[in-house]
This record gives sequence, C-alpha cells and structure tokens, in this order.
Amino acid sequence: MRYLLIAILIAIFSYALALVLQNGTELPVDLLFTQVPAMRLGLLLLLTLVLGIVIGLLLGVLIFKVIQKTWEIKRLRKDIEYLRQQQIHTAEAAAAQAASVARHEKTVLDIHSEDKRPL
Repeated sequence: MRYLLIAILIAIFSYALALVLQNGTELPVDLLFTQVPAMRLGLLLLLTLVLGIVIGLLLGVLIFKVIQKTWEIKRLRKDIEYLRQQQIHTAEAAAAQAASVARHEKTVLDIHSEDKRPL
C-alpha cells in the first residue's frame, strides 16, 4: 500500500511539473479587489487546482461532521424517548404496587379492627 501511494504521488508530481513546463505563457491575474503580477499559466492552473482541492476537502469534512452530528442527535432522541417510556412504565408499576400495599394494609386493619383485645 505504501509503494502504491508513493507511485501515485510521483505520478501527480510529474504531471504537475509537465503542466507547468508545457504552459509557460505568462498571464496577468486580475482578482476582484487586487491585481496580481503576471504568472505562468501552468503555475496558475496548479495553484487553482490545489486551492480547489483544499476547499473541497474542508467543505467535505464540515458537511460530514454536520451529517454525523445529525445522526447522533437522532440516535439520542430515540434513546430519550425509550428512557421516557421506560420511566413511565416503571412509575406505573410503582404506583400499582403502592396501591396494592395500601389496599393490603387497609384490609388488614379492617379485619383486625373488630378485635379490640390487646395482643
């Protein structure tokens, strides 16, 4: 894999070198707010290519982060909903158990309320 990467980098470098050498015409570069001195067409092409790749990678990383955060938010919302349902179920079970205990205590008190003898 390392040799393949080195071969690809050498090919890209040699292509860039050939591009600069073949396109030696000097052109003035007029940006919107400033004038850049004349530079070779090949170098200008390489600079714009590198700038485009860097901007594309940065935007790609940012978009991926946004998508990843969106997925995380959706997952966390599902977890919250599951935990809320579990909390409701647990509260209902606790309320039913408390009502059962209260009925049992009332029944025990009602049965023993007739018996006034000391224990």
